Amino acid sequence: MREFRKLHGSEMNRLSVEQYASVPKHPLYLLLHNIRSMWNVGSMFRTADAVAVEKMILCGYTATPPRKEIDKTALGAQDTVLWEYYADPIEAVMILKKGGVRICALEITSGSLPYSEVEEKAFPLCLVVGNEVDGIEPALLKCCDEVLEIPQYGTKHSLNVSVAAAVALFELVRIVRRKM
Repeated sequence: MREFRKLHGSEMNRLSVEQYASVPKHPLYLLLHNIRSMWNVGSMFRTADAVAVEKMILCGYTATPPRKEIDKTALGAQDTVLWEYYADPIEAVMILKKGGVRICALEITSGSLPYSEVEEKAFPLCLVVGNEVDGIEPALLKCCDEVLEIPQYGTKHSLNVSVAAAVALFELVRIVRRKM
């Protein structure tokens, strides 16, 4: 039987903040709109660091660093991931679109695309996530080029927003890295 030994932090080849800044990022953006939990915001910073997104866009009443609640779950990622704040998410989306970024909401709608069916030509791509209770507002949803959905197989029809963002981001990285 094969044995496994848990690695210590010093064995994981982690990048320093300076090294991370110079690493090429994936052509992904993550837009958070009206996220009410600062712990969810911190968790998404940590995931954004793990998948090396270009930038996070925080909008509406989503809290911004520095905040102890964000720091608690971000574990330093709030200092490595580039981020910007826009009061109006539609303004942020329009700026991204002008830069050639495809806007994809993560939501349950009619006509949504399974998140695993995104094509390589869809990048650069911005994943939009919304409020933990109400999801993405209709006006913002109208600005999106596509809606992605994570299939649900149980009695619940949603995941925690930070969990859903992580699931989708890791799949998007897998798709974009196929051509690398």
